[in-house]
Amino acid sequence: MNPSTKNIALLRAYTKYEISDSNMGLGVTTGMKKAFQSIKNSGSKIMILAIILFGIKTSVQAQESKHANSKMNQIAEINTLLKPKVIVFDVNETLLDLSPLKKSVGEALNGREDLLPLWFSTMLHYSLVETLSDNYHPFGEIGTAALMMVAKTQGIDMKYEDAKSSIVTPLRSLQAYPDVVPGLKAFNKGTYHIVSLTNSSAIGVETQFKNAGLTDYFEKRYTIGSIKKYKPHPDTYQMVLDDLQVKPEEVLMVAVHAWDLAGAKNVGFQTAFVARPGKVLYPNVDEPDYVVKNITELVSILQKKYAEDMNK
Repeated sequence: MNPSTKNIALLRAYTKYEISDSNMGLGVTTGMKKAFQSIKNSGSKIMILAIILFGIKTSVQAQESKHANSKMNQIAEINTLLKPKVIVFDVNETLLDLSPLKKSVGEALNGREDLLPLWFSTMLHYSLVETLSDNYHPFGEIGTAALMMVAKTQGIDMKYEDAKSSIVTPLRSLQAYPDVVPGLKAFNKGTYHIVSLTNSSAIGVETQFKNAGLTDYFEKRYTIGSIKKYKPHPDTYQMVLDDLQVKPEEVLMVAVHAWDLAGAKNVGFQTAFVARPGKVLYPNVDEPDYVVKNITELVSILQKKYAEDMNK
């Protein structure tokens, strides 16, 4: 019951002199109840009103204290995080800007550039369907099929090769967001191992990194091809842990996709959400350890946090 509801209930109690056990959850203590009864007998409504107001104030203060303690606990949890040994980056939309795909996908869909998000979400949807049904096709093939499905919803009969050419070549030619290279350079100056983890194929991400000028900033590029399961399946994150021989709490996953971070958090990773335009968190899971606007902001936060730790 919120303070406003409590106010109404208490004022009703005051008006009718209804002091009973049911009032006890409204900020009316046992001592206050006795005081009510005593004052009721003497007929002093002013004193009763004073006690009611005191009870409301006490209740509100208790709620505010509870909220403050919750915030303090969140801050304490962040402060107790280990300095990560490994930082794992998602690729598409986290590092690479998908905007150029709007043109090629839009042309394939008779000018409907606004359907790019629907195509991407359909591709992710069916990658999960394949994982849960113990099936597997490379990400590019799922993306091609997804575009054909979206086209069909628009009454467009699209051939497989046309769909593929609209996606694969542009997808491999994407450029990095402006904050990515400065951020990666700063991370490389630290003591972190920088790797990537993507649902794309090995040749796909190799080509992407080469065209975007990111190759030299990463020690390893992990893809799901070897295990044939897509993120956010736990095995995809476990693959990184097994190869690098590190503990989950020593790894920080960085992504713009809430589903990716939920999968990483489930395995025990630290997580950082990059809140690029149009990206939001999934409210039914624990919040990420860090929420930032871009990669350079994450660098600044970690540098400050662990510089302070070293000086303690």
